[in-house]
Amino acid sequence: MSSYELCLVVNAKVEDDVRNASVEDAKNLITRFGGEIKDVEEWGKKRLAYEVQKMNEGYYYFIHFDAETTAPAEVEDRLRTRDNVLRFLCTKIEA
Repeated sequence: MSSYELCLVVNAKVEDDVRNASVEDAKNLITRFGGEIKDVEEWGKKRLAYEVQKMNEGYYYFIHFDAETTAPAEVEDRLRTRDNVLRFLCTKIEA
């Protein structure tokens, strides 16, 4: 298993429970594809570098997890279709 970090930028204009549901959905996707979540960091609302879908702000989350090498691609494919997820990036963490 390898270690990964998923950076998730969620729409800042939605309710808190909808935003939390989006993060839980991402965590469920990770576990569904055999991943094991180690840590979730919430960085809060930040200004985006450029406008995305007519929005200037988003909530940033960093999810650290261990998974097989096929899991990140599967998670990213599913996150692509989520409405409240503005941007995401999954990177491998070298030990």
